[in-house]
Amino acid sequence: MRSSKSGILAIAIGAAILSSTVAAAGRSAEVLAAIEAGRAQFATGELIIQYSASATAADRDAIRRGLGAHRLETLRDRMEVLRVPVGLSIANAIRALDGDAAVDFVEPNWIYTHSATSNDPFYVDGSLWGMYGATTSPANAFGSGAAAAWANGRTNCGNVVIGVIDEGYMFTHTDLAANAFRNPGEDGRVAGVDDDGNGFVDDIHGWDFDGNNNTVFDGVGDDHGTHVAGTIGAVGGNSTGVAGVCWSVRLMNAKFLGSRGGTTANAIRSVDYFTDLKTRHGLNIVATNNSWGGGGFSQGLADAIERANQQGILFVAAAGNSSADCDTSSNCFPAEYANANVISVASITSTGAMSSFSNFGATTIDIGAPGSGIWSTVPTQSRRNAPITSGYASYNGTSMAAPHVAGAIALYAATRGLTPRTAADAAAIKNAVLSSATPTPSLNGRVLTNGRLNASGF
Repeated sequence: MRSSKSGILAIAIGAAILSSTVAAAGRSAEVLAAIEAGRAQFATGELIIQYSASATAADRDAIRRGLGAHRLETLRDRMEVLRVPVGLSIANAIRALDGDAAVDFVEPNWIYTHSATSNDPFYVDGSLWGMYGATTSPANAFGSGAAAAWANGRTNCGNVVIGVIDEGYMFTHTDLAANAFRNPGEDGRVAGVDDDGNGFVDDIHGWDFDGNNNTVFDGVGDDHGTHVAGTIGAVGGNSTGVAGVCWSVRLMNAKFLGSRGGTTANAIRSVDYFTDLKTRHGLNIVATNNSWGGGGFSQGLADAIERANQQGILFVAAAGNSSADCDTSSNCFPAEYANANVISVASITSTGAMSSFSNFGATTIDIGAPGSGIWSTVPTQSRRNAPITSGYASYNGTSMAAPHVAGAIALYAATRGLTPRTAADAAAIKNAVLSSATPTPSLNGRVLTNGRLNASGF
């Protein structure tokens, strides 16, 4: 197992997103500034372009010819990834199309990453402090309070699905296998056939958008995604390892982070993947967890998050690990998106302090949650080429804080039998989570709620 990885980010707050045409017109300068300042990485020579609804096939061809570009792939009916020729900078390509009536927006194919630091069983010995509360045993007033909910019999989230957009996760892990969701449209059907018609063949446990296949777990490198999954929904009460916030929640994966990070194009695909599963196949997907970030503003990703919002799917995102004020920094994407379904999460320590690495923001970050010294599930390997086995490790990062909130959302929705279908439904769940936050001095004036997650009443 690797000894270090980072647990990065993504967040934002309230308010409906602007239409893509209006927002694109107002954000191109910001995109160019991020490129020129070198604040964010993007795929070399790649652009994401969304053509206007009125653009004809001839208009699209003319734009490609004008840039000397060719189409790499189509993301949606009007959205493409283009490869521009060597010698044409991404910034100049964007400038060339700024104001073109045939274009809604054009942007780099940003690269997202994650990071977390491994240090070093678990509930009964006091290690799993993030699940404790002031009156639980063991106790920690600054934990999420999940254990108090468990004591009241609230452990069953079997009717709720949470999407893990991250690396892959080890769905065969001893503490995760019972909660690994199996897509009913593909499970037990004809192998090698896209039985549910969503464009992905045999996506039983999800889809690997980085590798473009259905093998969402690819080995010990998928430790970050496995760690996140365990905090959301490791099996509890089984006398094994750790317990997630919700003991029987169903976990499904969209892997878009590979060894070199993940792109905007694949992030868009991942968000839309879960939205499609909910809208066309009726799965009760209540939220996705997004412990990643980087890049600059992407209208394409913001629009994908909004499509999820309209179907009642919350987007839980980590604040990031740069000790930055996201109210003034333009380096917190996707922290700065204004979609109403985003819940942004900062990290606190076991003493209630804000973690030294955590980003914050009085208006852009919503709530704090345990993120330092968090034990959870990981894949392990004693030596190269040895079998991969179920293990546990302690990581730090806002990546570890976000899944506490995603698990709490599952607990809240399951306890109340909720099947959110609209933006209003998502807003009601978000309000319940944020309004229950416990005031915390270290978070006062640094997150919107001035407090930390409290799931004890869920």
